[in-house]
Amino acid sequence: MSEIKKIVLSYSGGLDTSIILKWLQQQYQAEIITFTADLGQGEELEPARKKAEMMGVKQIYIDDLREEFVRDFVFPMFRANALYEGTYLLGTSIARPLIAKRLVEIAHETGADAIAHGATGKGNDQVRFELTVAALDPKLEVIAPWRIWDFKSRTDLIDFAEKNQIPVAKDKRGEAPFSVDANLLHSSSEGKVLENPAEEPPPYVFMRTVAPEDAPDKATYVEIGFEKGDPVSIDGKALSPAELLTALNELGRDNGIGRLDLVENRFVGMKSRGVYETPGGTILLAAHRAMESLTLDREAAHLKDSIMPRYAELIYYGFWFAPERLMLQALIDKSQEHVEGTVRLKLYKGNVIVVGRSSPKSLYSDALVTFEDDRGAYDQKDAAGFIRLNALRLRTLAARDRLAKD
Repeated sequence: MSEIKKIVLSYSGGLDTSIILKWLQQQYQAEIITFTADLGQGEELEPARKKAEMMGVKQIYIDDLREEFVRDFVFPMFRANALYEGTYLLGTSIARPLIAKRLVEIAHETGADAIAHGATGKGNDQVRFELTVAALDPKLEVIAPWRIWDFKSRTDLIDFAEKNQIPVAKDKRGEAPFSVDANLLHSSSEGKVLENPAEEPPPYVFMRTVAPEDAPDKATYVEIGFEKGDPVSIDGKALSPAELLTALNELGRDNGIGRLDLVENRFVGMKSRGVYETPGGTILLAAHRAMESLTLDREAAHLKDSIMPRYAELIYYGFWFAPERLMLQALIDKSQEHVEGTVRLKLYKGNVIVVGRSSPKSLYSDALVTFEDDRGAYDQKDAAGFIRLNALRLRTLAARDRLAKD
């Protein structure tokens, strides 16, 4: 421990990371540098600065990463239509590599020997942080206090805080009813009142969406413009990545869109129940798939869909900077060259309904699909040979099976 002189701590300003800050100071006798990321979680971050200053921290980083988060992490993931286990839009998973990347950058800027995080030994986040550090700078040591300290209970933590003059708010003295993680893409709630997957989540768990039954009785229409697979405008108005996702979040919130109650398989081996709210992301996924339906070749679309579960797993497991994710991303990005145009959606009481799509790169042909006279664009007689050739192996198999029965 004495060899470590500087530690960069991922610091929220909350009770747990404040306890970690003081514990690191005591255990390592090292200079602690704090880093707080603004990922659009909707919280005031200046209190984190003041608390770190109060605890003797000299170098405090509070970085607005919202644009980078959406542009370089969320949008590339949405080009893949990534869903973990078919439903989860990976809101927490995609934020961790960015936070860890910035921790490494700050360590390089300040000459730190180690980084520290507040993820517990039961969760996925410890893996995501540490795999990212391993990929970007394996020489940096990673300190995970929850895996090594002697605290056994919430009472132990509160006692430590009080002995070390760390302020403890009244609402933090008891067990929290559930834990929350939030960023511009989503909010995630887990634990305590949510641990029984047979029980419906209480209404107070939901923070980012109105209940679908309380949403307006009149539908909201919205048009999203795409270029190279990324959304660039809403109702004809060009927006930056973070501005666009913020606007979609507001539309989704007001129309009760994006709620998910999920039992998922954590990478560390256990199942957990989480309640997620991803209002803007849910709208974006529907719009992007609709845009692809018009502009992607069939085999390219099917190939892309076939690799999506693997791509989503890599993000969920923490392999954002692994070569296999980068290889898949190159394939996905290549597929998006002509994903361009506009998609019109109807938002109504929790539903996202595609009602129109158009593109200058469209592969849709009226002449081919019409039931009217197609003026020779498609000769239906050609289908006979097509079917006969595709049936050849089936007829061969059937003939063999008949011989075996005889």
